[in-house]
Amino acid sequence: MTDRHDMTLLLTWFCLLATGVVMVASASSALSASSFQHLLKHGAHVLAAVAAFAAVLSVPLRFWEASHRWCIFAALALCALVLVPGVGHQVKGAQRWIDIGVFAMQPSEVAKFLVTVYLAGYLARVGPSIRDAGPLLRPLLWVGAVVVLVLIEPDFGTAVVLALLAGGLLFLAGARLRHFAVLAGAAAVGFAALAVIEPYRMARLASFLDPWAEAFGSGYQLTQAEIAFGRAEWFGLGLGDGIQKLFYLPDAHNDFIFAVVAEELGIVGAAGLVAAFVFLVLRLLSIAARAARENRPFAAYLAYGAALLFAIQVTINVGVNTGALPTKGLTLPLISYGGNSLIVFSALIALAVRARFEARR
Repeated sequence: MTDRHDMTLLLTWFCLLATGVVMVASASSALSASSFQHLLKHGAHVLAAVAAFAAVLSVPLRFWEASHRWCIFAALALCALVLVPGVGHQVKGAQRWIDIGVFAMQPSEVAKFLVTVYLAGYLARVGPSIRDAGPLLRPLLWVGAVVVLVLIEPDFGTAVVLALLAGGLLFLAGARLRHFAVLAGAAAVGFAALAVIEPYRMARLASFLDPWAEAFGSGYQLTQAEIAFGRAEWFGLGLGDGIQKLFYLPDAHNDFIFAVVAEELGIVGAAGLVAAFVFLVLRLLSIAARAARENRPFAAYLAYGAALLFAIQVTINVGVNTGALPTKGLTLPLISYGGNSLIVFSALIALAVRARFEARR
């Protein structure tokens, strides 16, 4: 059976997980009296991600295809439940987590997986009729409702990711260019308006344009990340020898872990990590293209969706870390500390591996 799995994709996934363990251990070394506290938690998250991968891999794709409608209902229910007082757990002004005892679930992360399955099932079901306005708008209404709930939390970054995922899959499915352009323009105007009306988002935008003007205010994270890149040079300071993670760079083990990679492993190490992600996305696209050639549209859209999610989130995270994009709280998939992201992106890899496993010989 092993010859039917994409072993190259599996090895890339495993190497990225291992890299994440090493970098989280380094980036979180100064966070607590016990230098291993975050590493142990991250190790538990990695084991949970591997278990999720195995569980999703064992499920035939026909199950997900048959239940794709329920996936969007589940996404809506979870994103609404987290907003209920007493149920959702608030941290730093954002109500994004549901405490289920040993684990804090983040519905907006789970929604990435569920929305991908829903869109893949819907697009496989409607086929070429997606070129008509009615079939095109129907999934956007459901996904739009999820995006609105995510924005209420608020989680602007994940809302953007979900919107780009939906737009990308609809474009790949063959939506008419004029319809796509109108919808993309409307979405861009909507997100721009949301950025303008919220003072803290405007502050982030201003600090993005000139971070050093607010070096100890709204531009603090970005300036500290830029300092990390400035120290990097070609080969970095050495693994574990970074300075910015020592209480200078906030969220060094999470959203800004790429800056730690650059500071300690240099431009060469950071470029190598980006190359690994590019290779992973290309493998996912290869699986999708093969499924499309074999007339298995559901499998194809699942793999396309996984590729889009990785490409979108890696681009945003790296862009934020390097100052190419305004600051957004998004993890670097498979690398950053955080169980929800590890589990969801590992499950997406499992869907693609399963699509490859079910390929026709």
